[in-house]
Amino acid sequence: MKLLLVQHGTAKSRDEDPERSLNDQGIRGTKKIAAWLGKQPIDVAKILHSGKKRAEQTAAIFADRLAPPAGMKAVAGLAPNDDVLPLAERMSDEDAPVMIVGHLPFLARLTGLLLAGDPEHTLISFVNSGVVCLEKNDFTWSIAWIVVPEILP
Repeated sequence: MKLLLVQHGTAKSRDEDPERSLNDQGIRGTKKIAAWLGKQPIDVAKILHSGKKRAEQTAAIFADRLAPPAGMKAVAGLAPNDDVLPLAERMSDEDAPVMIVGHLPFLARLTGLLLAGDPEHTLISFVNSGVVCLEKNDFTWSIAWIVVPEILP
C-alpha cells in the first residue's frame, strides 16, 4: 500500500486572502509535481484533503492530472493540529494508493507516528507541493521516495 502525503501548495497570506488560496507559485509548483506524477506508474485510488481552500485547490490540481477512480473529497481530521492516530489507523486498512493533501504540523506528526511510532519524532521536512510516498509492507511503513518542485525541470 502506498500513501502519498502532500503539503498544500504555497498560499497567499491571510491579509491578502482570508481563505488563503494558492498563490501563483503554489499553482505552478503543484502543476509541475502533478505533471511529473502523472507520468509515473502510480495509480492513486483517491485523494483526501482537509477542506481548507489551499488544500482543496492543491488536491484538485492533482485530481485533474491523476483522475483517481474514487475522486477527491474533504475529510475531517486533517487540520493542522488534529490528532494523527485516527488517520494512521484508517490508512492501515487501505489497500489501494491514497493521496492525503494537508498541512503542517499534521503531516510531520503523521510520518513520525507511521515511521518511528512517535508523532513527536520529526523525520521529514515537508515542502509546499512536494510529495512524500510512504509504503507499507506487512506491518511496517518506510519512505519509498520524495519529490519536490525544485528538483524538476
